[in-house]
Amino acid sequence: MEKEAQRMANTFTTSYPLIGADYKQQKTRIPIILQNQGISANGFVQLAPKKSQFYTTPPQYFDSHDWLNNLTVHELRHVAQFDKVTGIKGYPFPEEIHFAYLGSSIPTWYLEGDAVLTETILTNSGRGRQPNWIMPYRASLLSGKKFSYSKAYFGSDKDQTPGYYQLGYLLVSNLREKFGKDINDQLLTDINQRPLRLYPFSSSLKKITTFNTNHFYQETSATLKQQWQKQDSLTNSKSYSLSNRKSNFASDYFLPAQISKQYILALKQSKAETSKFVLIDSVKNERTLFHIGYQEQPWFSYANHKIVWDETRYDPRYKQRSYSVICIYDFQTKKKRQITFKSRLFAPSLSGNGEKLIAVSIDKSNRSELVFVDLNSGKLITAFLNNENDILQTPALNFDGTEISWISVSEQGKALWLKNLDGKTEKVIDYTRAQLSRPVFSNRQIAFNAHYNGIDNIYSIDPQNKKIVALTAAKYGAFNPTFNHNKNSILFNLYTEQGYQIAETPLETLPLQENHFVYFAQTAQNQENIHPIFENIPDSTFKSKPYKAFFHTFNLHSLTPTTDEKEKIGLELRSNDLLNTTSLYGGASYNTSLKRFEYSAGLIYKALYPVFSVNFTNRPRTQFYRYKNQINQANWREDYINFKVNLPLSGSYLNHNYGINPEVSTYYVKRFFEPKEQGVLRDAVKFPMKYRLNLSHSLRMAQRDIAPRFGQNIIVQYLNQPFDKTLKGELFSFESYFYFPGIAKNHSAMISFNYQNESGIFNGSTEIQTVFGYSQIKAKSLLKNSLLFNYRFPFLYPDLEIGPLAYIRNVRATLFSHYENFGTETNLSQPKTYGFELRSDMNLLRYQPIVDLGCRVIFVNKIYNQNPIFELLFNYSF
Repeated sequence: MEKEAQRMANTFTTSYPLIGADYKQQKTRIPIILQNQGISANGFVQLAPKKSQFYTTPPQYFDSHDWLNNLTVHELRHVAQFDKVTGIKGYPFPEEIHFAYLGSSIPTWYLEGDAVLTETILTNSGRGRQPNWIMPYRASLLSGKKFSYSKAYFGSDKDQTPGYYQLGYLLVSNLREKFGKDINDQLLTDINQRPLRLYPFSSSLKKITTFNTNHFYQETSATLKQQWQKQDSLTNSKSYSLSNRKSNFASDYFLPAQISKQYILALKQSKAETSKFVLIDSVKNERTLFHIGYQEQPWFSYANHKIVWDETRYDPRYKQRSYSVICIYDFQTKKKRQITFKSRLFAPSLSGNGEKLIAVSIDKSNRSELVFVDLNSGKLITAFLNNENDILQTPALNFDGTEISWISVSEQGKALWLKNLDGKTEKVIDYTRAQLSRPVFSNRQIAFNAHYNGIDNIYSIDPQNKKIVALTAAKYGAFNPTFNHNKNSILFNLYTEQGYQIAETPLETLPLQENHFVYFAQTAQNQENIHPIFENIPDSTFKSKPYKAFFHTFNLHSLTPTTDEKEKIGLELRSNDLLNTTSLYGGASYNTSLKRFEYSAGLIYKALYPVFSVNFTNRPRTQFYRYKNQINQANWREDYINFKVNLPLSGSYLNHNYGINPEVSTYYVKRFFEPKEQGVLRDAVKFPMKYRLNLSHSLRMAQRDIAPRFGQNIIVQYLNQPFDKTLKGELFSFESYFYFPGIAKNHSAMISFNYQNESGIFNGSTEIQTVFGYSQIKAKSLLKNSLLFNYRFPFLYPDLEIGPLAYIRNVRATLFSHYENFGTETNLSQPKTYGFELRSDMNLLRYQPIVDLGCRVIFVNKIYNQNPIFELLFNYSF
């Protein structure tokens, strides 16, 4: 990446003063990592430690300019936002606190929307210029759907919603139009000056504009609808009938292909199911063919009874290292195969006769090439030079594989190319800002997607005379054509308010229409009055030297308050190197129960294949003991040192995920007693050993799934005392969790059998999963086993906004019947506990973390003479 790193170093230093100008941020200090080991296309900025990471591999469907340039504007805008609120360098070590404050004071839609607006108005491209990017919101408004602010912001388990990037872009654009160029700086300045409020962003917005966030969202939605209705009235669109049945919730049927007179093949994704190939017959009945694994973007190619597609694979240990592999399915043999391994191949496409396969190869230096791939061995046959080093996207082959068409992307825009294998290469469409994508051969024509009329539609070009004609005139968007020349028709994706559906229309040419795209960033762009910022980047050479992780081990970034569930509060100083291979911490906490301080330090080292961790604690302890027929209380301090080595390995194949994690740990305790306890109580525990093995397998989970529909998780554990013969005892435990499909979609049944056998010093230990309510029921005997039955299912998706208090996404339930010491204390007719849970995922107080809130009612077997138990449940996740 040396060449790209030099280019980007020049780009960063030249562009940042323009990117941060309206926030009055002209200089910054932040490490930027160009991460080239994986195939994901992404970027982020973080605090704790402060850094930005660019995932350098460009995607197969994106904007009409250089990928790293786009990341530069977007991510450095986040840097400017962060610096505006927290400062370039804070003291003493406040980064985790700052990061938490940013998340709680500024909604994510603002941070991302402002960054998208900036990438749009400071360049010739940007997502704000793409109709398909804001298409879901446009389709929802024009189809009569009215979303609450919370639903538009946080999403839905049933409907297509704008997404907070799109929502934020439109809201921030409207802010700039109504309140001027300085509104962003005014908002963040006021938030910085008045930090201690429940809704800092909304309060500052109201102070400056008289709108709170909800009211401004409603006003913006009304403006958007009005302008989009005007666009709709100026654009001639056609109605198309669907070839698939409409679902009750958002579902996408990507890349439809007619594979016989009776069947259409499509790649289906929905909120209720993971990606799968489906066959749809002539009366719209749908049959699942098989599920597939994770893809960066939906893609497959069909020809002559074969399907090829790409999937993501991760290194078993290092998740920053990933690959894009090619898989194939043969309808005749009904076999699936992965034909490439540890490859970086994208958008594989078959020739019409199914005999040749072409794909885009992107190496770790970001060089793109078109390559032919052997269908049987997966070996690369031929590579075509890309002397300009443009980004190459979505290649296509004609029927016999003698011609190739593809899209190229550079800072000049996108271009459509045609190459004859005899040697002639021709630029069919010159560089343009139109969002060209996915060319397809149709006899001597090339069809492709573009937004010439302000809405994504399907067009065709004759390479001989360069004449472009329209093939569709969709209201919201049309994509991904395939041709049925026997019927003289075109099959394609028609976008509706419920996602990408399948439509068919006669193959006929339509006139090109005038572009009526509503460019919401126009006012903000006029306010900036800046030429595109990548026009005059210098070509300086910076000094380059290796990054030695060892010499950057100490990177202190945060002094963070800590608490635990019981009685300790404290402060912890934390350090992470920039590659996150070494984590260090040290701190002190106050034990409110014992009224004494506790000191701790630790290290986690993840650069090697095993993960090593060690932590040290000097802590106060207390214990009552009997001596000479008297009850005494001992108070002492002890040093506790814990060592652990584990090897977390995982992998995937199609929609199956696998994991194995062996672990070995031990600890040493040295106790410092008062003279009267010395010789009475044991002063040391010497390295008891713990061996643990976790094996797992599960199917990928869909958005609506509560638990895997099918999976297994087995945990085996053994504890003993090999180094201290005066302390005898051992413990063996076995845990198992088996998941099965329920009676309806997204239902999951779990059976768990768990066993432990302990002796000596381990008597009374609990190392296995217990019944619900275990800690509140007096035991009749030591725990030996447990048998658990859980049935989980969602039953309501209300998308209910209760003012600013809560947004309820779903309601779900669990029925359970749990047995303890099965075969002795309980039997199948008499569980120890049984009952139900009611839970809901929600966003509280319009904040981003998803809160899992609910209650559990536990009925106890009558032989324990225990009243029913009622538990409140609370969890949250980011």
